[in-house]
Amino acid sequence: MLKQSLQYKLLQKLSPQQIQLMKLIQLPTQAFEERLKQEIEENPALDTGKEESDSFEDDMSNEYDDTGTEKIDAEDINIDEYLSDDEIPSYKTQANNYSSDDDEKNVPYAAGTSFHQSLKNQLNTFSLNDEEKSIAEFLVGSIDDSGYIRREILDLVDDLAFTANIFTTEEKVLSVLKKVVHNLDPIGVGARDLKECLIIQLKSKEKNKTRALAINILENAFDHFVKKHYKKLLEKFSISEDELKEVNTEISKLNPKPGSSYSGNNKIAEQIVPDFSIKIIDGELDLTLNSRNAPELHVSREYNNMLKGYQESNVKTKSQKDAVFFIKQKLDAAKWFIDAIKQRQQTLLVTMNTIMHYQYEYFLTGDERKLKPMILKDIADKINMDVSTVSRVANSKYVSTPYGTKLIKEFFSESMKNDQGEDVSTREIKKILETVIQEEDKKKPLTDEKLSKILKEKGYPIARRTVAKYREQLELPVARLRKEI
Repeated sequence: MLKQSLQYKLLQKLSPQQIQLMKLIQLPTQAFEERLKQEIEENPALDTGKEESDSFEDDMSNEYDDTGTEKIDAEDINIDEYLSDDEIPSYKTQANNYSSDDDEKNVPYAAGTSFHQSLKNQLNTFSLNDEEKSIAEFLVGSIDDSGYIRREILDLVDDLAFTANIFTTEEKVLSVLKKVVHNLDPIGVGARDLKECLIIQLKSKEKNKTRALAINILENAFDHFVKKHYKKLLEKFSISEDELKEVNTEISKLNPKPGSSYSGNNKIAEQIVPDFSIKIIDGELDLTLNSRNAPELHVSREYNNMLKGYQESNVKTKSQKDAVFFIKQKLDAAKWFIDAIKQRQQTLLVTMNTIMHYQYEYFLTGDERKLKPMILKDIADKINMDVSTVSRVANSKYVSTPYGTKLIKEFFSESMKNDQGEDVSTREIKKILETVIQEEDKKKPLTDEKLSKILKEKGYPIARRTVAKYREQLELPVARLRKEI
C-alpha cells in the first residue's frame, strides 16, 4: 500500500555575500593580499590609499533594490550615498592596528637553476656516448625531490623503450646509474633506498677505519642498525661500544634526503606571515592585527567625477543612464567589499583577543603547562559567533608571540581530569610526557608502560595506550628506537 506524506524542512541558506565573507575570514594574510589585488583589478570603482576630495552632503535616502534582479532607473540612483561614504573610509584601519615594526618586508630569493636542471648540467662533465647520455638524463628525470629513484630498474628499462624509443638492458641502466648518477652532486642522489644512499655518501669520503666499519655494518646488518639492536651489532662485528659510538656519530652526519638539501632547489618554502602580534608591555598583553590585513579603500577619483558629471548634467541621455547603471553595480560591489573587510578585521580581532585572555597565563609566561583546556565552542560562546567561524580563524592564522610564531589552533586542546578531579589540558600532559622522555636514561629508555606509571605518580592517571597515542603525536619513537649506546 502506497503512502503519501508531506514533509516540511526549515533550511538556512547563506547568501553569496555571506559565503564570500566566510572565505575572506578564512584567508591568511598573504592569501588575503592576493584576494585584495584581484578585487581591485576586477573592480575599477575600488582604489587604495588616501585621496583628498570635495565633500558632498548625504541628504538622500537609499531608494534602490539591492538584490540586483530588477531593472534600475538611473534617475532613482542615490549618487550622494556613494560620494559621501567612500572618500574617506569609515574605519581607521591603520591608526588602530599598525605598529612601527609591522612594515612589510620583502624577502629576496636568489634566482638559480632547479634541482633537476643542475643534475643534467653536471652530466656534461662526463664522457658519455649518445645512448649513455640519454639513459643518464632519463634517470635524472626519475629522481624525486628527496633525491631518490623509487622505481625498479626493469620498469625504467620499459619506460625508456616506450617513451624515449631507447632499447637497452637492465645491466646498462644499472651501470650508468652507478658510474654516473651516483657521482653527481649532492652525493647520494639517485639512490634507490636509504641504505644505498648512506653507503654512497660514506664511500665518497676519505677512507678510515670508522667509515670502513660503518659501510660494513650498513651493508651486512642494516636492519639491526636501524632498529638499534646494539648488542647484536657488538657481537656480530666483535667491536667495542666506543667503536660503535664512533660509527653511530659518523652515520648521523650523513644526509638521508640529499635532494631536499640542494640550495638551488627553487621550491621556496612558504613564508609564514603572522596575522597577529602579541607583546608584553609593562606586564600586560598587547594585541595588534598585522597592518597588511587593514587596507584603506575608497571609490576612485575617476568614478567620483563620473558621478558628479551625471548629477550636474541637465540632459540625461540613454547612454549616460546605462553608464550610471554600470557604475552603480561596481559601487555596490565596492561598498560591500569594503564592509566585508571591516567585518573580517573585527572578527579576527575579537576572536584572537578572546583566545589571548582565555590563555592569559600562557601568553605571559610561555609555559605550555599553563595552557588551559580550550575547545572551539568555548571561544564561540564568549563572542556569540558560530563554531565554524572560530575554526576558520584558528585553522589558518598565525600569531607572533615573545616565544615564537604559533599556529592559533595549537592553543586548542581537549581536557581530562587529574587525580584531584581538576580539568587539565592534554597539551599540558604532552609537555610533561615530552620532558620525562627528554630526561630519561637513553641507555635504558622508558617503555610506554613505565611512562604511564610515572605520569600517574605526577597526578595524571593515563593508560598506556593513551601514552602511546600522545608519544606518536609528539613524533617520538618507541623506547627501543630511543636507545643510545
